[in-house]
Amino acid sequence: MESKIIVMLTHNDQTVKDALEIFEQCKDLPVDFWGFKDVGLPIPKMRELHFAMKKAEKKTFLEIVTYNPEACMAGARLAVEFGFDYLMGTIFYPEVWKFLKNKPIQYFPFVGEVSSSPSILKGSIDSMLTQAAGFVKMGIPGVDLLAYRFVDGDPELLAKDFVAATDLKVVVAGSISSPERIEAVNSINPWAFTMGTALFNKNFVRDADFCDNLSMVIKIMNSF
Repeated sequence: MESKIIVMLTHNDQTVKDALEIFEQCKDLPVDFWGFKDVGLPIPKMRELHFAMKKAEKKTFLEIVTYNPEACMAGARLAVEFGFDYLMGTIFYPEVWKFLKNKPIQYFPFVGEVSSSPSILKGSIDSMLTQAAGFVKMGIPGVDLLAYRFVDGDPELLAKDFVAATDLKVVVAGSISSPERIEAVNSINPWAFTMGTALFNKNFVRDADFCDNLSMVIKIMNSF
């Protein structure tokens, strides 16, 4: 499988309280991309978790699931302060991009009309591709596509058509929760996809822990 997995230490769109302990248990698995959200842990605990990820030589992702400009900017400042490699999410606001574009961080804003918590995605493929074309012109490197949260059509068709039509790096984020969906993502071939809640819910190995479920996901990915 060419797409990379971004392991999110999040459950139901919040970073879990024992995220650091889980990361330490799983950090030797062959996964390079790790992340979490800016909700669920106090800032000192987030800082400690991010430091552990960087110490283990992982690429780090902060996903911001907020929608007003003030909250999005606060998330961007936090990502830069901590030294994250990637900031995913936020509704796109010009002021956020102005702040980030000369910083050593890759910015992947949401594409489409994102709202609610847990997040949902609305809009048409044409409107999303128009938005993506604007991102390309601005120099934004990638987008966060909540394909399986899409409520206005077929999620996999959206992801397939969007990935095929854009030069941006695409992260398919949210609700990839079964071997069948991993196989679908493999056929769509985005740059990366996220997984968190499905690992905590033991969707792949019942009566096993997070690390065992992640190991099974890696095995499934290696089978393609």
